[in-house]
Amino acid sequence: MKKIQIINGPNLNLLGKREPAVYGKSDFETYLERLRSFFPDYDIRYFQSNCEGALIDKIHETGFTVDGIILNAGGYTHTSIALADAIKAIEAPVVEVHISNVHAREAFRHQSMISAACKGVIAGFGLDSYRLAVESFTINH
Repeated sequence: MKKIQIINGPNLNLLGKREPAVYGKSDFETYLERLRSFFPDYDIRYFQSNCEGALIDKIHETGFTVDGIILNAGGYTHTSIALADAIKAIEAPVVEVHISNVHAREAFRHQSMISAACKGVIAGFGLDSYRLAVESFTINH
């Protein structure tokens, strides 16, 4: 059974309430149950924090024991060299995920400090970006 760790960053605890035109009307916990039903042979774990250090700690904690990490770093995507360094320090591949198409939004969202450290980037498919990320771990490279 593959183990996948999803790590969501700041403000993603407000999914379903925060800017539903951008992020949708579903909360993540509801989507997570649906995601798990798509992949019954996967152990999909979930963690969310609004604190950069907690995200780094979770990457360190799980990055040597899971088969992959799906990271939506939220606003830290555009600012955190520390998250990029944490990704580089672990063994598990990391897929960067964004619910919205960040390249169709404000210019500051076009730059990611973590993309270069990740296996790949998936953006703009709503919450299904997470499903696509899980599927990416089935591709052997």
